[in-house]
Amino acid sequence: MNFDLTDEQRAIQATVAEFARERVAPRAEEMDRNEAFPYDLVAEMADLGLMGLPFPEEYGGAGADTVSYVLAIMELARVDASTAITMAAHVSLGATPFYLFGSEEQKRRYLVPLAQGRMLWGFGLTEPGAGSDAGNTQTKAELRDGKWIVNGTKAFITNSGTELTGGTTITAVTGTRSDGKPEITNLIVPQDAVGFTRSKKYRKMGWRASDTRELAFADAEVPAENVLGRRGEGLRNFLTILDGGRISVAALSVGLAMGAYDEALKYARERRAFGKPIGKFQAIQFKLVDMLVEIEHAKLMTLKAAWEKDGGRDYAQTACLAKLYAAEVSRRVVNEAVQIHGGYGFMDEYPVSRMYRDQKVNEIGEGTNEMQRLLIARMIGL
Repeated sequence: MNFDLTDEQRAIQATVAEFARERVAPRAEEMDRNEAFPYDLVAEMADLGLMGLPFPEEYGGAGADTVSYVLAIMELARVDASTAITMAAHVSLGATPFYLFGSEEQKRRYLVPLAQGRMLWGFGLTEPGAGSDAGNTQTKAELRDGKWIVNGTKAFITNSGTELTGGTTITAVTGTRSDGKPEITNLIVPQDAVGFTRSKKYRKMGWRASDTRELAFADAEVPAENVLGRRGEGLRNFLTILDGGRISVAALSVGLAMGAYDEALKYARERRAFGKPIGKFQAIQFKLVDMLVEIEHAKLMTLKAAWEKDGGRDYAQTACLAKLYAAEVSRRVVNEAVQIHGGYGFMDEYPVSRMYRDQKVNEIGEGTNEMQRLLIARMIGL
């Protein structure tokens, strides 16, 4: 068993850490306050190859592995979760469906500009009445005169309304299967499709600088050939995408916890009470040690899931475990970081206040932690 990173993995980690520290961190508070999407930072991430990090070079990617991708997400989330989710959603939800299920023509047309960072893309699975119950898709598509006519609504869709967004891949009911259940198919919906509209950005508790919107389809017209994968396999394919997405959320959670720990440790060394730094008091020391223990556990679980994926192993259970544990670790660590800061932790001028708001969605996105427990229970035969 070898826990050493390769030279390439270390180089990617160092490059992203420097970018996060020098370019993202100084802007994080302002972007959060103004709910400003970081177009310039996205362009810089594209120049660094991050927007297509795990995809083959022949499709515009950097050819790196999942472990490198996880390390990159951790370093970004360490300073700003909004920037991290913009990259993570772009890679794991926007571009990966084209890589896994797209035809060669679709990969050339969509994946290449996505991997190069010249375009963003949405992933439309969740609906107002179909979140945890993903199979309850109500969006419908009917094939008429060579076009899919789509009607329905999608909710909480990341990267779906920016100036760079090229469209969204959605699940839609396209018929009835032989067993009487809905036939669900993936459809590629261009941003300029007739009848396709995006709402204003949600006002969110956290991830304020990321783009998240509700999408509406009112007799939206989509070319008949815009089926991603096989007809009727949409839900199965999107659930496969969520397995990889859970690794992304786990990495986001670990990175955010690491950032909160960094801030708490720094504050404990600087803040003085009763004549000495508060880090000299055992109560604070024990908090920081416990935070570090949990971060290391969550980090190892997340890297193991990435390693299994890279090795072609069945990583679904490990991804669920990592997402579940890392999300809860981020909540506990950030809460303790705020506590260590005392009253200052309640002030938005300190990063831990933003981190406290950002961490909550990690327990919701890519399947709530309650759903992770149900899935893991099934996986172990219960």
